[in-house]
Amino acid sequence: MSVINSAIIVLAAGKGTRMKSARPKVLHELGGKAMLGHVLSAASACASDKTITVLAPGMDAVADYALAEGASHIAYQKEQNGTGDAVKAAEEVLSGFEGVAVVVFGDTPLITPETLTRMQQTCANGNDVVVLGFQADDPAPYGRLVLNEEGALIKIVEAKDASPEEAAIDLCNGGAMAVRTPLLFELLNDLKPDNAQGEYYLTDIAGEARARGLSMCVIECPEEEILGINSRLDLAVAEEIFQDRMREKALLEGATLLDPSTVYFSHDTRLGRDVLIGQNVVFGPGVHVEDWAEVKPFSHLEGVHVGAGAQVGPFARLRPGTDVGKKAKIGNFVETKKAKVEDGAKISHLSYIGDARVGVEANIGAGTITCNYDGYDKHFTDIGDGAFVGSNSSLVAPVSIGAGAYVGSGSVVTKDVEPDALAVARGKQFEKKGWAASFRASKEKTKSS
Repeated sequence: MSVINSAIIVLAAGKGTRMKSARPKVLHELGGKAMLGHVLSAASACASDKTITVLAPGMDAVADYALAEGASHIAYQKEQNGTGDAVKAAEEVLSGFEGVAVVVFGDTPLITPETLTRMQQTCANGNDVVVLGFQADDPAPYGRLVLNEEGALIKIVEAKDASPEEAAIDLCNGGAMAVRTPLLFELLNDLKPDNAQGEYYLTDIAGEARARGLSMCVIECPEEEILGINSRLDLAVAEEIFQDRMREKALLEGATLLDPSTVYFSHDTRLGRDVLIGQNVVFGPGVHVEDWAEVKPFSHLEGVHVGAGAQVGPFARLRPGTDVGKKAKIGNFVETKKAKVEDGAKISHLSYIGDARVGVEANIGAGTITCNYDGYDKHFTDIGDGAFVGSNSSLVAPVSIGAGAYVGSGSVVTKDVEPDALAVARGKQFEKKGWAASFRASKEKTKSS
């Protein structure tokens, strides 16, 4: 495939009033990543020379996000005068640029790099204007793409303006376009706002291109790729599609999902081969699970690395900063945070381990907690290799349990424990013979009187 000069223009100036949110529409998330981030990721995968995000004035948070996610330039549409006017905002950035410009929308997060690349290549291969189309299940709301007998695009007709013959067409306009520059801006500058809204529509450049005798064609993509998000209902539909994509990807790459529809992924979840994922598992951002590991049902992981052959769950919560070593075990109702659980270590049940290291082959008994927070600062607990911490122990940080040491069950440990030592820190047990029988007798006597 030949290398071409290309730019991608992402239109993201919409206010998104139907989202009913103080957050800018394109910053609403899909799989833990903003919609705009998904589009910019697709753009980055196309190795474009420039990526321009077009915003409205005052969208500083969106500008900062776009630049952090790979946009090379920010352009501003001073007034909301339609999609054609929005694209013109990028004209200064692309002054003197010779190549293909692809226009996409920041609220279509399911667009794929493969589709953008096909648009670039099709335009570079001699087509002046390339329009992205799709076969709609219900074409009624969409503009129609009218083709001639050779399959070349003749015009784009808005749904409300379509004749009965045109309305019967199910090939619909996906909105995205690829146009050679500087031709793109020549066509835009010839547009007239001859519509009820008095706006400049990007789709109208098809008519201008036809009038000039330029070549136009359509490439198709699945309808889901151009799903525009205008409400939270739309966002929910897109999330379902995104999750299905991630589930399919995981299965095809060698993971087993016991009930795929109940497993939820983040945009950056990485699963190794022969990983086994149980029912109702949720992956937040930043999770990497290596080969042969198992995540059992009803577990939640975020910002976590799980080593090869490790076991997690069921009902485990692994919070950011957790690093689980090879063949380590994090059992049921265990919560971890900023914890390095080294190879072969076991935290089998009902424990909280935060701001800590659990050494190789160490064992943490049920009900153990690291008391890491004093109300102001977090403190570190170090549990050495092969250490054994008995059930229901509290380790008051900062504290160190030496390699091979034992901590007796029920201990509150406030001082460092030497390697291979036994530490017991609990109240002394005493026994008063006959007390229980005497107590019951007195209660029965009171009850009967």
